[in-house]
Amino acid sequence: MAGFFNAISACLVLLLLMSVGYFMGKIGWMTAAEKKFLSQYIVNIAVPCNCIVGLLNNLDRNSLTQAGMMVLTAMLSVTVDLLVSAAVASLLRLPRERWGVFVAMAGLSNTLFIGIPVCTQLFGETSMPFIMLYYLGHTSFLQSVGVMLIERAGSQKGRKTSVTGFIKDMFSKPPILSVVASIVMLALGLRLPDPVMRFAGYISDSVSPLALIYCGFIVYEVGLRNLRFLPGLPTMLVMRLLLSPVICLACCSLMGMEGLPLRVFVVESALPVVSQVTVMAGAYGADEEYAATGACLSILGSFVTIPVLMLILS
Repeated sequence: MAGFFNAISACLVLLLLMSVGYFMGKIGWMTAAEKKFLSQYIVNIAVPCNCIVGLLNNLDRNSLTQAGMMVLTAMLSVTVDLLVSAAVASLLRLPRERWGVFVAMAGLSNTLFIGIPVCTQLFGETSMPFIMLYYLGHTSFLQSVGVMLIERAGSQKGRKTSVTGFIKDMFSKPPILSVVASIVMLALGLRLPDPVMRFAGYISDSVSPLALIYCGFIVYEVGLRNLRFLPGLPTMLVMRLLLSPVICLACCSLMGMEGLPLRVFVVESALPVVSQVTVMAGAYGADEEYAATGACLSILGSFVTIPVLMLILS
């Protein structure tokens, strides 16, 4: 029961942080411009610092082989998620502008903006290496399959990405670069100077509160009064918040994972819809309202399902 009450307490803290973003939007202190700034800062500066601190402080050269297996486990879990989501979307006979959005929402979780604050609240800073390893496996699908799904759902013609273009795009992202650089330093037995690590630590501490303020503003943008169960969304929520962690648990058990890494991976898989789905839906002419509504409902629903999940895992 201790894990359950710890999760309740953690979720309360997260909700309070989200409420800051919601009310800042309501009173006009936060607009789309501030939202864009937060997104750019979190993804391009704060999260890379978070990766460096988490990986270099909690992994060593001997654990790199195990880390590679964990990335493969994350990729296996997301692959199964997406295949099941595609099958369910076809059974629901969703219109074209929603089909790809549904699959992306049901199959991909919010590993950064929600994942980092949730897991660090539940498991502490020692969970950071496992969060980033899951993110590394997960984001390869987000940048490839996720984009193709939204393009398929959209009315606008998306840019066609070659294998070379995909690799270039993926490895030009600061979070990915920071993970790769940290792994190389671990393999070589290197470490950044102490002032640099302390600087990265200070920046890293800003990720969780700012990410949750960002998510709270998204809920404000959609509007609580506008949240409703559009066709397919109840099924998507069941898959995103309940079925995905079951699939991940099965994949982790199959690959021999246990303990803290397993628990972090299962929680990461049970998180709300990845925020980029809404952005991409708007960019490619897919059903943006459908994506935004699903994202907000999943954020609110996760604060009910995560404590229950923690009770089961404990």
